[in-house]
Amino acid sequence: MSSQATLARRLGTTDAVVIGLGSMIGAGVFAAFTPAAAAAGSGLLVGLVIAAFVAFCNATSSAQLAAAYPISGGSYIYGRERLGPWAGYLAGWGFLVGKTASAAAMAMTFAAYAAPAGWERPLAIAAVIALAAVNYHGVTRTARLTRVLVAVVLAALALGVAAAWASGGSAPLHTIGGGLLAHGWYGIMQSAGLLFFAFAGYARIATMGEEVRDPKRTIPRAIGISLLIAIIIYAAVAATLLATMGAEGIAAAATPLSNVAGSGPWAWAAPVVRIGAALAALGALLALVAGLGRTSLAMARHHDLPNWLAAVHPQYQVPHRAEVVLGVLICLVILVADLRGAIGFSSFGVLVYYFIANIAAFTQAVDERRYPKALQVIGALACIALMATLPPVSVLTGMAVFIIGILLRLLRLRRPR
Repeated sequence: MSSQATLARRLGTTDAVVIGLGSMIGAGVFAAFTPAAAAAGSGLLVGLVIAAFVAFCNATSSAQLAAAYPISGGSYIYGRERLGPWAGYLAGWGFLVGKTASAAAMAMTFAAYAAPAGWERPLAIAAVIALAAVNYHGVTRTARLTRVLVAVVLAALALGVAAAWASGGSAPLHTIGGGLLAHGWYGIMQSAGLLFFAFAGYARIATMGEEVRDPKRTIPRAIGISLLIAIIIYAAVAATLLATMGAEGIAAAATPLSNVAGSGPWAWAAPVVRIGAALAALGALLALVAGLGRTSLAMARHHDLPNWLAAVHPQYQVPHRAEVVLGVLICLVILVADLRGAIGFSSFGVLVYYFIANIAAFTQAVDERRYPKALQVIGALACIALMATLPPVSVLTGMAVFIIGILLRLLRLRRPR
């Protein structure tokens, strides 16, 4: 490790919070409520609470571990250091495959809002290339662009919520409570698993632990602040959609907030909300590419990926080869894949990632602990429960991809270095 080039510590707490928010307040806030409402009806509110609590438990584990291991790689490094190489590899593999699919989905979501009919895939690929170029030229440029995107997205969300309430609505809040359990606990847990996808962005802060100043203080603070802000925003949007559209209306709409904003006296706000959704997808994509590059760097350093991916650019001090390769892979996914199940598949991979993080944090000694072990036990068990209740196709696809990852590592271990 000592002979490897390292990344520059250029990010402060505000930058780290913004990168976390850019990852969480992405396209999910505009689209993730649709499948959640289909699974749980108005019980998605309960699912949101569960998802937020699981995210909190996982965030405390990530923050505690990041303070002890402030280098690139996130749970790949934590699993490797605390539980052994195989645990680290499975965490890293889950992050890479889940978030590569998620990055392609974000690019396609951006194109769905911004591209003329028939030009969705070319524009999505152009977005990936452009944002990979931003990341390639240094993490401070990533942080600056993310600040702009997050500010515009939050403004568009605020306008969309205000326009929704101005529309008059069709489902008063006092009627929502009776339907919370109408779809049963399985539906609620499935909605929680789907909505967890929207909260997973704080991992990007931990994966960039080698690039923040004073990481033992900055990373835990940034994770906690960004998660709290995201929970407040998602709760406000969920309550607004249920009060103005009802669960059935949300489930039937691919872009519920944009739809309800355009249905009332503030119809002029709908295009602004659509622009906000497109930029939210870009912000999430930007942070995803950055996080994927850092995890790939860590895995390459330990020979779980080809070692030449561990190169750090001498001028820009970023894992430039890893980011170029990942950009190409995301573009290939955009070209060939049907991404309708990307949210469920991404959730499966990320839940494995956080399961390992919780177990790793559980093993830390007293002098490294910031949070009680009970939170890590709850977080680990909740990850398993959410994985089990994801749509069956997502679970089967996720298991198949992990089997492929295991076989690839076994083959790599058999080869002489």
